Amino acid sequence: MKFLSKYIKKYWKSFSIAVLFLTFETISDLMQPTIMAKIIDQGVVNRDIHYVLKMGGVMLLITAFGAISASTRSIIASIVSQNFGTELRSDLFRKIQTLSFKNLDKFNRASLITRLTNDVTQVQVFVNGLMRIFVKSPLLAIGGLVMATRLNLHLSVVLAVVVPIVALLIVLNLRLGFPLFSKVQNALDRVNSVMREYLSGVRVVKAFNRFDVEIGKFANANEHFKDQSIAAGRLMATFSPLIMLTVNLGIVVVLWIGGLGVESGHIQVGHIIAFTNYMTQILFSLMIISMVFNMFVRARASAGRINEVFLQEDSILHETQASPPPHVQETGRIDFEDVTFSYEGTRGEPILKHINLTILPGETVGIIGSTGSGKSTLVGLIPRFYDVTSGTIKVDGQDTSRIHPHRLRDKIAIVPQKNILFTGTVAENIRWGKEEAADEEVRAAAAIAGADDFIAASPEGYETMIGQGGVNFSGGQKQRISIARALVKKPSILILDDSTSAVDVATEAKIKAALKKYAKGLTCLLIAQRITSIMDADKIVVLDHGELVGVGTHSELLANCRVYQEIYQSQMGKEVL
Repeated sequence: MKFLSKYIKKYWKSFSIAVLFLTFETISDLMQPTIMAKIIDQGVVNRDIHYVLKMGGVMLLITAFGAISASTRSIIASIVSQNFGTELRSDLFRKIQTLSFKNLDKFNRASLITRLTNDVTQVQVFVNGLMRIFVKSPLLAIGGLVMATRLNLHLSVVLAVVVPIVALLIVLNLRLGFPLFSKVQNALDRVNSVMREYLSGVRVVKAFNRFDVEIGKFANANEHFKDQSIAAGRLMATFSPLIMLTVNLGIVVVLWIGGLGVESGHIQVGHIIAFTNYMTQILFSLMIISMVFNMFVRARASAGRINEVFLQEDSILHETQASPPPHVQETGRIDFEDVTFSYEGTRGEPILKHINLTILPGETVGIIGSTGSGKSTLVGLIPRFYDVTSGTIKVDGQDTSRIHPHRLRDKIAIVPQKNILFTGTVAENIRWGKEEAADEEVRAAAAIAGADDFIAASPEGYETMIGQGGVNFSGGQKQRISIARALVKKPSILILDDSTSAVDVATEAKIKAALKKYAKGLTCLLIAQRITSIMDADKIVVLDHGELVGVGTHSELLANCRVYQEIYQSQMGKEVL
């Protein structure tokens, strides 16, 4: 995985120190059966109590050394794995933030949450295990084989049969397990997706009493997750008993051969006990290695999913320009030159078709059209949420594809169709538009947006805490706070995407009057469903099925634009004269 190279470079020293102490611990464990064999064969058999006490003391010292090494290794492993997990999670979140909408559209939102949480945890747990028992087990197995072979060459023939069988079982475990754990993680994505969808639309669910439907959807996703987990667990559970059976049969054969050897005088009792201990150590190690591969399969599947995000290259290509060229004046002029756009992966006609439009500096432009006509898509192309399929968009005479998105968006403020407020105070939410805005600027922006009255009337004023998603405010109040957030930025281009749809007509009129004074010299784009919201705009743009079918003032469009006439008639209930 490419993304792991950064962390390997950063943590390899600490990792190596942990493995060094782990090696000391393993050596201590490997020495004990051999010392025990000497105590039995030389001390106990010869009734030499001095030798027994001396070797017993050596055994205690080695045990103490191993315990100190184990404690040191555990501390280092915990620190390294926690730091690694924290940094990986932060880097992944940062990467997600840099992705364009085009990149984000390739992932389910719930899947990104799972990758950021569960998948990172799986990789972190595996890294922690590498510095604990995962590296120790192969060392203990190899060391046990070497020590057992040195101890008795005849008995080690049993190992020559047992080890290849166990190795084959582990390889089969690895090959069969990886696809299953990938399916488990995808099933977990689905569970998160259903839960996220329910929490987003909980009010609608309660309003329509659709609890049974949501419970059914979650039950299906949960059942699928259970089935995939059981399938993976069943496979993993099959191999561990097989490995244990194989090694235990090997121990039985060692005891049988050893018993015959003791009877004939070729093998000492201490050697059999030591060899059995080494076989037990090898059994334990192979069992752990089997578990390691199980966890490796999980971690590999998770690492692959994380890597998919890191491999995403920002689809919005640009030439970074730290500052605008000296000859460019930031006036707010916008030019659409034969712009066509379609979303990636969609079939059929483009969303926008051959749009040619010029918006002059300081103009207030209304944009209207039927649902799905491409209004929000049109204004979303200006700050480069997406890049055009063909054609050119210019801001202040510059092709937006050659302007860094950060610099382009610095001059634009948007009130989106779906108003999002963040957990925090009202003042903090308004300051999202301008972090360093003074209290007076915050209040002034709120006053223009028609939000100052209801904010000031609350007991805590601008320090009122906003619940998650703004649940403690009405739709109209959230819209007005969102407008204040855009206004405090003092942009050269202001985009209001149907941002007064939830307020009453009288409040809308007040906001429009205040905006008219504020927007002098400011290019303002107003998307609206209500024709009354844009009747007095300097210019009105009419879209129909992605095509520009009319541009002009209200009176001009009433005279020569059929689509505008139909909208006017349907909303005002009057025949066009």
